[in-house]
Amino acid sequence: MSDHEQMSAALPPADRRVANRSRSRTRVRYGEGHLIVCDNLVKIYKVAELEVVALQGLDLLVEESEMLAIVGASGSGKSTLLNILGGLDVPSAGRAVVAGHDLGQLSGRERTRYRRSAIGFVWQQTARNLLPYLDAVQNVELPLLLDGVGGGERRQRATELLERVGLADRAHHRPQALSGGEQQRVAIAVALANKPRLLLADEPTGELDTTTSEEIFELLRRLNSELGTTIVIVTHDPLVSEQVQRTVAIRDGRTSSETLRRSQQAETGEHEMVAEEFAVLDRAGRLQLPRAHVEALGLERRVRLRLEHDHITIRPDVPHSQPEGGDADG
Repeated sequence: MSDHEQMSAALPPADRRVANRSRSRTRVRYGEGHLIVCDNLVKIYKVAELEVVALQGLDLLVEESEMLAIVGASGSGKSTLLNILGGLDVPSAGRAVVAGHDLGQLSGRERTRYRRSAIGFVWQQTARNLLPYLDAVQNVELPLLLDGVGGGERRQRATELLERVGLADRAHHRPQALSGGEQQRVAIAVALANKPRLLLADEPTGELDTTTSEEIFELLRRLNSELGTTIVIVTHDPLVSEQVQRTVAIRDGRTSSETLRRSQQAETGEHEMVAEEFAVLDRAGRLQLPRAHVEALGLERRVRLRLEHDHITIRPDVPHSQPEGGDADG
């Protein structure tokens, strides 16, 4: 009998099951089979004499062909994460792997090649997406031109993409002749020109009205389904969670919660969308409780934990002589 087996046999049955499950998980490399793997990701910026920790051990897994949103308040770390995933910045510690590229190990030239071949960008500011002196089809052709694609193939690919985004009849209009929504549609076509594995969208509807925003999200969902391109949308707007199946919230440089949307059959027989929020447990065992829960129970500094059969009870740290407050199951 091995040392692990001897130790396991000495444990109570419940703890033995936990230990066995823990060992079985360690046999599989973290993130194996995922397009994006962020493992204990850290990013530190130095401003004058101060060090600002933007990411504090963030973990994130994204599957191939998934479409999700990353939300968070200003300063939460979501833009830093976007820049790292897009090859615009490098992590200070931890791992960020996208489509097999270990982003912390790439040289400057390799990062440029990575951005041109594996990543598509859609920015909030249309001026950052499109060149004003080129028309729509020329803007879509530009990434292909830089990649050495021949003229006939360039024009065919650009024309097909403009058709997909519903702008075939606007192909020869320059950006200033297009509406904001049309400009973002062209930007999406530009981002898809080189057939990237991952499309990153930074507040893609931040400057659009509600109706146009919904149309853009409907387009992104359709392209995600038809092309299988993985799409990650970074935004401060929590309502974006209604547009995607998974929303990851970042707080203080770590993933704090995930909201999953799924379809279920109501009592009337009709299908309805149901959203359920989960707290995220990272690989170090850290858990961020929702602020509303913390404030409701008056939790601070330390709490009491109790392992139950199928859950953990969290209680405020109060003297035994006082009645304890409510509990939160995790």
